[in-house]
Amino acid sequence: MIIEKLEMAVQILETSPEFAEIIPEVRSNIVMARKNAETIEDVAGIPGRITIVNSLPKAVAQPDYAASSHMARLVLSMMKYDPDKRSALNIKYHPHLVEICQKLGLVVANYDRNQEPVEVEKEEGSTISWGVKIAMENLKAIPDVIYHTGGWGKEPMIVLLGTNPVEVAELAICLAKLFLTNLKK
Repeated sequence: MIIEKLEMAVQILETSPEFAEIIPEVRSNIVMARKNAETIEDVAGIPGRITIVNSLPKAVAQPDYAASSHMARLVLSMMKYDPDKRSALNIKYHPHLVEICQKLGLVVANYDRNQEPVEVEKEEGSTISWGVKIAMENLKAIPDVIYHTGGWGKEPMIVLLGTNPVEVAELAICLAKLFLTNLKK
């Protein structure tokens, strides 16, 4: 059912020109982990990510397991705090997007990549786990959204968290529409 849910989420995202406006430079990926997932092989995502083609979001390939190491590690880290938060989607950072999340009543956490310890930075794959841990410690609650404002060579990012990818995709489109409406004011 995980692959099917991701396919449904991708269909939702691919029909939204608004979502294309909040895809980051590194592109987006949407993932979902198996229940009790322990490794990135237990997390399905989009190989090659979601990009933009003719002003619309476009998944480069069909969902598959072990397709996204970054987002998989994020979900695996998140599941240590809340095993139901098995899905995530990254979008570009913008302060207005964070503000919209807060106004919608979403629980928002953040961390500062510039505070990352050197030993974490040097160990491949440990940055994301560190970021989730710090965000959780700062908030002392289970977030719906985690963001950082970037660091040396790192694009600022917002990650939407949820129980399934359809819920996360629908939230992303809602945020994109509100964001674009806000920009036009």
